[in-house]
Amino acid sequence: MSISAARPTINPLFSQFLRFACVGAITYFVDAGVLTAVLAVAPGRFYLGRLVSYVAAASFAWALNRRFTFGASGSRWQQWLRYLLANLSGGLANYAVYAGLIEISGFCRLYPALAVAAGAVAGLAFNFTASRRFVFALSRPQ
Repeated sequence: MSISAARPTINPLFSQFLRFACVGAITYFVDAGVLTAVLAVAPGRFYLGRLVSYVAAASFAWALNRRFTFGASGSRWQQWLRYLLANLSGGLANYAVYAGLIEISGFCRLYPALAVAAGAVAGLAFNFTASRRFVFALSRPQ
């Protein structure tokens, strides 16, 4: 029996989801960092800050997912716009969880990065599905 035969195979869809989730984990730091910067300049502007940080983080996630998760090609600007539009459902779930936690939790108002993390987890499945089906499926290399 060869060594390669003993190696377990990983489902390609699961592998892709893991890469997507890792990009999401890295993107969290962009999201939380931009939010922290906006709140430093505009204290108490939790919702405006979150909109700014979301667009920055979504753009960062698109670039990493394009390269490392899906290996996509094609028009970057059209694809970026499709990514933002396709991920609106996950973005809305993300923002709703964030806003809800900011409203009900004094702890999250003190540490809004925790609400950002909860929102990111809430939007993960929506965003993976939308990205895979509507954004990067159209530009996968043959």
